[in-house]
Amino acid sequence: MEVDILGMMRDLIKKELARQKKVINLIPSENYPSKNVLAALGSQLTSKYAEGYPGRRYYPGNEINDQIEIETQNLARKVFGLGKNWQVNVQPYSGTPANIAVYLALLKPGDVLMGMRLNEGGHLSHGHKVNFSGMFYKVIQYGLNKDGFIDYEEVEKLAKKRRPKIIVSGTTAYTRKIDFKKFGQIAKSIGVYHMADIAHIAGLVAAKLHQSPFPYADIITTTTHKTLRGPRAAVIFSKDKEIEEKINRAIFPGIQGGPHLNTIAAMGVAFEEALKPDFKNYIRQVLKNARVLADELKRHGFDLVSDGTDNHLILIDLKNKNISGREAQDRLEKAGIIANRNTVPGDQSAFNPSGLRLGTPAETTRGAKEKNMTAIARRIAEILKN
Repeated sequence: MEVDILGMMRDLIKKELARQKKVINLIPSENYPSKNVLAALGSQLTSKYAEGYPGRRYYPGNEINDQIEIETQNLARKVFGLGKNWQVNVQPYSGTPANIAVYLALLKPGDVLMGMRLNEGGHLSHGHKVNFSGMFYKVIQYGLNKDGFIDYEEVEKLAKKRRPKIIVSGTTAYTRKIDFKKFGQIAKSIGVYHMADIAHIAGLVAAKLHQSPFPYADIITTTTHKTLRGPRAAVIFSKDKEIEEKINRAIFPGIQGGPHLNTIAAMGVAFEEALKPDFKNYIRQVLKNARVLADELKRHGFDLVSDGTDNHLILIDLKNKNISGREAQDRLEKAGIIANRNTVPGDQSAFNPSGLRLGTPAETTRGAKEKNMTAIARRIAEILKN
């Protein structure tokens, strides 16, 4: 019996779209791109190889694709208010490969790398032992103070004692503003690189609603699919020509082959959308919604890491509820609310942690306002209390 694979895939895609439409999506790293972004992703650009960089390709037939990549680079600069002196690589397939490329460009195996601990808000690619970054480099990790804020005194003390070659600022589960200026001062005081990973807060930085890392960092990496509402991809910014050349070589031929031109075009579309006035209004609403959701969760008796939020993200510590993050995640999903389990300070296992991570970018894209956050908090409390 012949199987209709095409029909099956179409049905599965329709089912996934239906699933997305019927749930409340509170995963802070997810969002919904526009129809124009999706159109670029599904374009004929996906069929072309373009190994190399504009003007220096290894395949012929790339004159138009050079224009696409250059224009996307220019739009990336505009989104963050950068001059032509900033170099932009838009070829990384996603955030972790972008970070790995920076390490490959600037470190040798065994060099010292400094990043944030996973169970206190950092990312796997910031030096966790199971990741490439923790396997190939000697890692020093900093964390939070007793109030749940980044411990800058610890950062400075560790940096001066161990002298890492790169200090990574940036997080994946941190609910407060990051002082990139302070990180930059610490890195400069010992003559090392400061790399800012703004994957989660890129939209906030673009909207000028979070301190920009660009005046204080040597390298900035970001994804484009979270608060920027673009495709799943990443960008690396650098302002030193020598660093740029090393990063370019690290991306190709170091860790990647041909760039995904359809994704690069979709990034360009998303950057253009982020330049429009309504994008800043969107980010403002993301922040309003997060603060209301955080306040309402506290009112329902939930403990929050750092006792609140300054950004799009909320981290619940469930220890006082006698429920694990895994069980909370599963209960919520059965009730149509999607949030992900996450480590909180003190956790030893990322597989079965004590926390729950929530965010407001996706639901804000769908039009949610403060009153919706109040109702969502009430529903979460009902589900997890019973």
